[in-house]
Amino acid sequence: MGIISWIIIGALAGWLASIITGNNKNMGAGKNILVGIVGAFIGGFLLNLVGGIGITGFNLWSLFVSVIGSVILLVIINALTNKSKI
Repeated sequence: MGIISWIIIGALAGWLASIITGNNKNMGAGKNILVGIVGAFIGGFLLNLVGGIGITGFNLWSLFVSVIGSVILLVIINALTNKSKI
């Protein structure tokens, strides 16, 4: 995947994760992209640990993996900053 693909998947995944965790009004486009990209690494790593397939390219599976990782990241951040919204 190229840098543009990472940014698009990151933006979508970060935005969806921020909606799921209730952080949407506190996050802008830059934070959504950053959370989505880091979430893709987290989701891919965790799926590889359990024998699954992580990020496979610019497709719905990669978006799903990125959203799962992004939700995990935002839940951890919310727990550390005492801003639990779930």
